[in-house]
Amino acid sequence: MYSPLGRLIARALATERESAKRGVAAKVDWTPPAPQSRLRWMTDLPRAFALSLGQLSDPAIGRVLAKSILLTLAIFVLLGFAAWAGLSAGLERFAAGYAEFSALIAIVLTLIGGWLLFRVVALAVLQFFADDVVRAVERRHYGSAAAVPDLPLAAEIAASAKGLLRVIAVNAVVLPIALVLLVTGIGTALLLWAANAWLLGRELTEMVWLRHRSDTSELVPVGGMTRFALGGIVAALLIVPVLNLLAPVLGAAAATHLIHRARSRHA
Repeated sequence: MYSPLGRLIARALATERESAKRGVAAKVDWTPPAPQSRLRWMTDLPRAFALSLGQLSDPAIGRVLAKSILLTLAIFVLLGFAAWAGLSAGLERFAAGYAEFSALIAIVLTLIGGWLLFRVVALAVLQFFADDVVRAVERRHYGSAAAVPDLPLAAEIAASAKGLLRVIAVNAVVLPIALVLLVTGIGTALLLWAANAWLLGRELTEMVWLRHRSDTSELVPVGGMTRFALGGIVAALLIVPVLNLLAPVLGAAAATHLIHRARSRHA
């Protein structure tokens, strides 16, 4: 027997499969069972991720996924090569006896740096393909919403710069505290996860909302708790090998569903 939340997710996946067979936009029924209406916000996020998972087989999403994965991996390969070249030159000059270990050291540094910086690089790469993800979801589920014109280049650059400054500011505040919390064993990890959850939830929903707001003063209609939960799930996925390659696209697709759910609720 499914719980009410389980039935809601199963219904979302069934809707996605049926729309894929027909090749038409599916009308997403976001209405939860009546007894759960007071917990409606808690059902929105699982349903959004269920619909996003169901659309991974969409060729448009598959193309974005392939391009973002290849570009992300290419960036880390280039960083690894740069690390190897720099280490080789440095060791030959200052520690010639250890120059032969430069490749091994470069690989280790690249792996460590990749794990630490993957979130930043993956989201930066996603910025190039975010519109493709949003439009694919809107074409499948929200019909006319996909006809909204692209943001002007100046607006996209301004939004990206604002997001980058926010990341720098948050990390400048969080990192000293994280270093102090190292003695707790788990405090640093929890703090960094919470900071990333807040940043990711904000960036992913604003990325979609910028295309649909009618005025620059309009705030994102998704609640703070839902945004934090969205960011928390994506931040957790970014830590897991293989899943971290899917996380940015899943997060962008889920954010699209959440934005349109909020718009329909406030209409």
